[in-house]
Amino acid sequence: MKKNKTTNFMAFVFITIFVGFFLILTGRFLYIQATGEIEGVSLDKWAKEKRSSSYTLEAERGKIFDSKGMVLAYDRPAFRIYAITRESYSDNSSKKRHVVDPEETAAKLAPILDADEQDLLETLKNGIEQDRFQVEFGRAGQKISQTQKEEIEALELPGIHFTKESLRYYPNGMFASHIIGFARETEPKTEDDKTINQITGITGMEKEMNKLLQGKDGYISFQRDNYNRKLLHPDEVVKKPDNGDDVYLTIDQKIQTLLDDVMSQVDEHYSPKRMTAIVMDAKTGEIKALSNRPSYDPNNPTDVENWYNDAISTPFEPGSTMKMFTWAAAIEEGVYNGDEVFQSGSYQINSKVQKVRDHNGGRGWGKITFDEGFQRSSNVAASKLLWEKIGADKYLEYLKAFKLFEKTGIDLPGEVSGQLLYNWPRDKLSTSFGQGSTVTPIQQMKAATAIANDGKMLQPYVINKIVNPNTGEIIKENKPQVVAEPISKKTADHVMELLGTVVSSENGTGKMFALDNYTLAGKTGTAQIPNPKGGYLTGTGNNIYSFMGMAPLDDPQLIMYVSVKQPDLETEDGIEAGSAPVSYIFKNVMENSLHYLDIEPDIDEDQKSQLIQIPELEGMEVAEAKAMLSEKGLHVTISGKGKKIIASNVIGKSELLPNSRVFLVTDKPTMPNMKGWSIREVLQFADVTGLKLETIGSGYVTKQGIKEGKSIKKGDYLGVELKPPQKKKAKKPKKESSESDAESTNHGE
Repeated sequence: MKKNKTTNFMAFVFITIFVGFFLILTGRFLYIQATGEIEGVSLDKWAKEKRSSSYTLEAERGKIFDSKGMVLAYDRPAFRIYAITRESYSDNSSKKRHVVDPEETAAKLAPILDADEQDLLETLKNGIEQDRFQVEFGRAGQKISQTQKEEIEALELPGIHFTKESLRYYPNGMFASHIIGFARETEPKTEDDKTINQITGITGMEKEMNKLLQGKDGYISFQRDNYNRKLLHPDEVVKKPDNGDDVYLTIDQKIQTLLDDVMSQVDEHYSPKRMTAIVMDAKTGEIKALSNRPSYDPNNPTDVENWYNDAISTPFEPGSTMKMFTWAAAIEEGVYNGDEVFQSGSYQINSKVQKVRDHNGGRGWGKITFDEGFQRSSNVAASKLLWEKIGADKYLEYLKAFKLFEKTGIDLPGEVSGQLLYNWPRDKLSTSFGQGSTVTPIQQMKAATAIANDGKMLQPYVINKIVNPNTGEIIKENKPQVVAEPISKKTADHVMELLGTVVSSENGTGKMFALDNYTLAGKTGTAQIPNPKGGYLTGTGNNIYSFMGMAPLDDPQLIMYVSVKQPDLETEDGIEAGSAPVSYIFKNVMENSLHYLDIEPDIDEDQKSQLIQIPELEGMEVAEAKAMLSEKGLHVTISGKGKKIIASNVIGKSELLPNSRVFLVTDKPTMPNMKGWSIREVLQFADVTGLKLETIGSGYVTKQGIKEGKSIKKGDYLGVELKPPQKKKAKKPKKESSESDAESTNHGE
C-alpha cells in the first residue's frame, strides 16, 4: 500500500513537470508565431538575410580634367582574385568549379601575380583543409590589371574568379600633382552591416572636392541558395549608383607639361632645395600651370619629400619682388618723382635704428634717381619712399588694400596666410623691400593682377566648372571676379612702365629675363633665408631667387612667378648669378606659352631671335622633309618606312625654336625608339599617330610597350614607363648675364 502511494506521487510529479514544460514550449511557440521574433530578432528579416545576397554597386568617382578636356584623374578598373576551395561547389556541375590541383594553380599564378609560389600554395591548401568556401591571396591578389586578368583567364584554371574594384589613376604621373593631389582606398567602413571600400581624397583637388567627386554607392540584392547562386525567382532589387561629378580645372595640359619639363631640367642641373612656379591668366585670374619641387607621383605616393603645395602653403620673405607694391603706393599717393635724386648705398633714419644697405654691400651707385633705384633694386630707395614720402601708416593701408598678408581664398586645400612684421621702425623699413614679413607666391600673384589689369585685382582660381557626368549639366562654373581696386589705371600703367625698364634698361636687374618675341615687365627678387641659430644663412646660393613677370608689356596676357631656393651654383670668376636657373624656367615657359596661346608677338622682326619657319609638311617626300628640317637645326623623328608624310606635330607656317623635335608620320607608320623622350614629346607623338596612351611614372621614357620598328595604327594601345633622371652635374643652361639681383647681403639687407 505504501509502495502504491509512492508510485502515484512520483507519477504525479512527472506529469506536472511534463505538463509545465509542455505549456512553456506551447506558450513560446504561440508567442513566436504571434510576434515573429526571438529575443528581439525578427525571424522574417533573419530568414530573408540568410537566403539573400546583397552587393554594393560602387559609384564611379568623378574624373578630373584640364581646361581642354584632357583627363587628369579617373577610376581605372582593377580586379581582386579569389579561389573557391570547397569541393561541393562542383556538385551537379558538368565542369569543375573549385580548385582541383592547388600545386598547378599556384605554379601558374605565381609569375603573373609576381608572387611567391609557396605562399600561394599554402593559402590554397589551408582553405581546402579548413573546408573554407573561398580564399584570397592578400596584396598579391589585389589591384590586378586588365592584362593580368586576361592572362589568368586564358589558363582556364578551375575555381579561380575575380571581383572588380576601382583604382584611382593619374595618367600623367607627377603632372600638377600638388594641384590634383591623390585619392586612395581608405579603411573599409561598415554601413547597414555591409563592408564598403571607399576611395577618399587625401590631398589637392581630390581632397578639396572629395564630396562631389565621390558620388553615392548603389546596391543589388537577390534570393540565393547555399552556394550564393540566384534562385529562379530571386526577388531582385537594384538601386543604381549615383556617380560623382566631374571637375574641370583651369590648368592647361600643354603649358603645365612644358613647365614640369623645364623644372625637371633645372632640378637636375642645379639640385635646389625648393622650386615653385605659377602661370596665371592676367585677364581672368585662372591658374594655367602650377608646379613645385620636390614633387611626387600620385600613383605611388611613397617617400614623398614635400607634401605641401608651396605655392599656397609656404610663406617666405619675398625679397625685392615686394618693391613693385612699394612704388605703386608712392605713385598712387602722388608723392613719387622718378627724376628726383637720392644718395644710394645706405640709409639710417636715426642712430637707434639699424642702417639699411643696398644689395652691393652698401656701396650703392652714388647719387641716382628713384627710377634708376627701381631698376637697380635699391633697398635705400624703397626705404626712403616708405619713411619720407608715403608714411608708415599710409603704407600699411596699401599693404592691406593689396591683401598681401591674408589668404587669397584660392580653391585649393591647405592655404596659409603670410605674416606681417610691422611693429618697429626697422620692421617697417624691411617690409618695403621684402624682408622680415612673409607672403606666399599666390598672394604676390593676386596682388600683381592689379598692376597687370588696370588696377583691378582678380581672384585666383583653379576650378573651371563642375559637371554632372550623366546629363552634362554644369552644376557650377567659376567666372573672373574683381575683388578689389587698390590702385588706379594710371598708377598701374606707370608701374608697368617701370617694370618694363627693369628688363630693358642698361641698369636693370632683369635683363637676363628678356624674351625674344615679346616685351616684358618684371621684377627680380633675392631673399635671405633665416638661420635657425639666428640671423640669416650666408654663402653662395643660400638665398631664394625669384622673378615675377608679365607679358606682353602693353597688354599683359600672362603673369608668371618663379622661385628657386638654394640652387647649387658654380663659381666662375665670381658668383654665378642666382637668377640663372630662374630665368631658364621663366623664359622657356613664358615665351612658348605665349606662342601656344596665339598671342601676337610685339617685338620688331629685326629684334627677334631666328625662329625656324616650318612649311606645309603633309604630302612631302620623307627624305626631302628630313634633310630640310635637319639642316635648320631641328630633331627629326620618322615613324615608318613610307615615302610620303601623312601627319606631323607641326602645321605649316608655324615657327619653332632650334633643337625642337618634329615627328613625321609616313603612310606606313612604325614605332620609334622613345628612350629618353620627355612626357611632352610622348604626348605629341600619341596625338599625331592616334595611339591610346598610358604613362607610368614621370621624367623621361625608360620602357615602351610597343617595340621599336613595329607597325602601328590609330587606336593601338601604347604604355610607357618614365623615370626621373639621376641627379648629376651637367652643363647648365647658357648664362645670359652676370647681373645679379642680390638684394641681400651678409648684413641681412
